[in-house]
Amino acid sequence: MRVAIAGAGAVGRSIAAELLENGHEVLLVDKAPTAISVERVPQAEWLLADACEITSLDEAALQRCNVVIAATGDDKVNLVVSLLAKTEYGVPRVVARVNNPKNEWLFNEAWGVDVAVSTPRLMSALVEEAVSVGDLVRLLRFSHGDANLVELTLPEESALAGTQVGDVQWPEDTSLVTIIRGTRVLTPSREDSLEPGDELLFVAAQAREEQLEELLSVRREES
Repeated sequence: MRVAIAGAGAVGRSIAAELLENGHEVLLVDKAPTAISVERVPQAEWLLADACEITSLDEAALQRCNVVIAATGDDKVNLVVSLLAKTEYGVPRVVARVNNPKNEWLFNEAWGVDVAVSTPRLMSALVEEAVSVGDLVRLLRFSHGDANLVELTLPEESALAGTQVGDVQWPEDTSLVTIIRGTRVLTPSREDSLEPGDELLFVAAQAREEQLEELLSVRREES
């Protein structure tokens, strides 16, 4: 897979190193000469250019990329790169970094963004995830379909504890994608039982999150 990363700062270089380690082809683009540190990620291709310029993106052969990652520290730049990647070059997957949470609402399909990653939101979500049991935590937002990646740790008193996955009537527009049980990562099957302490990861429409949280909540006392 060929991936172009706009922004060769610490974030861009870290992403590049990870992708290269997984066998992908990576191009790093940055307009600042000081950011071109070939020795730090020598396996990557490097391009000194402004990723907001069509001529630069032509030189980067963006039409050959499977994924473009807009990872600069400037939200305006990330939005322009995302829009050009999607509309001018038809890049199948565009991932954009959100630096200021106030701008998060802009990072959507209209701007060519498939996945928006807000570092402040992700950090706060991970803090919530570490201390919350029984509360739905939003980890990531997908632009298409207004869907989110959400997590909930099943509480001891959940009404669904001990229930098989296939016996649960999940809300519409939700999908249980992973069960994390201790050190194990399980791809859920209909026969798997939900156990207290399981970390459940869902892709869910935002409108269904409250319904999903209620379904997985603690048992209510009979009146």
